[in-house]
Amino acid sequence: MKIVAPKPFTFEGGKRAVLLLHGFTGSSADVRMLGRFLESKGYTCHAPIYKGHGVPPEELVHTGPNDWWQDVMKGYEHLKEKGYEEIAVAGLSLGGVFSLKLGYTVAIKGIIPMCAPMYIKSEETMYNGVVDYARQYKKFEGKSPEQIETEIEEFKKTPMGTLKELQDLIADVRKNVDMIYAPTFVVQARHDEMINTDSANIIYNEVESDKKQIKWYEESTHVITLGKEKEQLHEDVYEFLETLNWTV
Repeated sequence: MKIVAPKPFTFEGGKRAVLLLHGFTGSSADVRMLGRFLESKGYTCHAPIYKGHGVPPEELVHTGPNDWWQDVMKGYEHLKEKGYEEIAVAGLSLGGVFSLKLGYTVAIKGIIPMCAPMYIKSEETMYNGVVDYARQYKKFEGKSPEQIETEIEEFKKTPMGTLKELQDLIADVRKNVDMIYAPTFVVQARHDEMINTDSANIIYNEVESDKKQIKWYEESTHVITLGKEKEQLHEDVYEFLETLNWTV
């Protein structure tokens, strides 16, 4: 079966721009519905796809946080080049970590980290997540269970330096959260099965913004943008964006 790889998207809805960032092993599909909703409310949204994502897992393990950060910055520059002077950012999971990093690296109008980790998970847990992603991808390709297991055994032989680099990135961003002054809306799923949910409290407590808020979604799991409270999340993100001091 031929898999159509997810693509970056730009939905032009108005003069205010929002950069949407997906998670580790995710793709722009994770934030597409949010992008469409914001477009309908007059916002322009752009979502890049990080190198090695939305493609066979064998390609993922040969990329790392430096590659993905470059893709985030290219996404930001893409909006700048299209004439958008003021840009807010919303990111899921790893995308939330990158949204915080943007907050102390470039001029950002507002930041919405969603289920963003500030604690380092064990490398084993992260590794199991990647193997699970590889298995799901192969299943989606329509491969037989036998073929999948043969390919997974082969896949496991690949060294994954990516995971250590990912841990270093999270630790580095956590150290710098207190350099963020842009308005921040921290979004956290109560039943997040992927990260330590106290991460949300760390972000909320340590950002230096005068304007910050936190909301817990009681019915949601990690991929909150596709979960059962996604409509409420859409409304809350829009409401937060409307409070920002846009000049356009």
